[in-house]
Amino acid sequence: MSDPMSALLPLRQQIDEVDSQLVQLLARRAQITAQVGRVKQQHALPLYVPEREQALIKARRSEAQSAGVSADLVEDVLRRVMRESYQTQEAGFVCCRTPGDKIVVVGGAGALGSRFVSLFRRSGYQVEVLESDNQAQAEQLVSGAVLVLVAVPIALTEQVIRQLPQLAPDAILADLTSTKTGPLQAMLEVHSGPVLGLHPMFGPDISNIAKQVVVVTPGRQQGSCQWLLQQLRVWGAVLTEKTAKQHDELMQLIQAMRHFSSLVYGVHLAEEQADLQQLLELSSPIYRLELAMVGRLFAQNAELYADIMLSSAEVTLVLQRYQHRFNRLSHLLAAKDKVGLMAEFAKGQQFFGDLAAEFLQESRQLLQKAADGRS
Repeated sequence: MSDPMSALLPLRQQIDEVDSQLVQLLARRAQITAQVGRVKQQHALPLYVPEREQALIKARRSEAQSAGVSADLVEDVLRRVMRESYQTQEAGFVCCRTPGDKIVVVGGAGALGSRFVSLFRRSGYQVEVLESDNQAQAEQLVSGAVLVLVAVPIALTEQVIRQLPQLAPDAILADLTSTKTGPLQAMLEVHSGPVLGLHPMFGPDISNIAKQVVVVTPGRQQGSCQWLLQQLRVWGAVLTEKTAKQHDELMQLIQAMRHFSSLVYGVHLAEEQADLQQLLELSSPIYRLELAMVGRLFAQNAELYADIMLSSAEVTLVLQRYQHRFNRLSHLLAAKDKVGLMAEFAKGQQFFGDLAAEFLQESRQLLQKAADGRS
């Protein structure tokens, strides 16, 4: 019988050679995408163009199938490579107004505020930060500003807006708060010029904002706000417009309820004195991912998430209805009512419809990536 290591050695050497070629190809691609980034910046083109990305993925999947290679593998590799290319293209950005124009970020020393300070500075704007310790200079700081962006905790937002000095008539007053009705109304009351509500659907810990959603809530003089919206697109953000009422109703489900559910689950594990290491040892990728999403909450600012959950009285009503349904299903479980539980399951199936199959496929891909990253 031949030595298996002798048979494997030349094959492994071939794999090493191919892997080295892949590294060189990736380096070449990175050089080209850096050039693409420079052209985009020269012409104020968006960092992220979904149509181009979808066409590229579709074409490469077709080539993979013709070559007898897993199309899913090729797509996974390309999406990871593209994510890296977005980051390399983010070194500098074109200014969608006049370079040197003044922008004031109220709360710019905070986590999210500082993220936008960095983005504006890399785009060529003069950025000033207004905080409580330099409040005495507020009037001087906002003088001549083309944009005053409020990025303070939810509980302070309306108060801070109402304390702002008078802005130039053509200056934009905008905010980054995760509730919109109250802040937007406050901005409309204190400023007669352009007003815009913004809600970045991401935290300050992301590497770049390509593909990240920013909700836009119109206030006043939308035409005067177009340069700011274009600047967000240049950074790679995906903009979606909602009224303040629509936004706040959706956030009750997207943010407040999810955060509260994670809080309850985390506190339950703590009071049950669960052994996290043993839970992780026995967890398949899906349960590990669920546990990670709960644990992620507790790695962040407690006041921020408390403010989100307390942002409106309607949140309490939504949670009361959630609790009612939880209790109803709990009673079915206690009664060992299998038929009843399956009937409730059917309600969910009907509600999600065809999206259920899409979510199954999407989650399967996420779980494969989670399993790949597990040591």
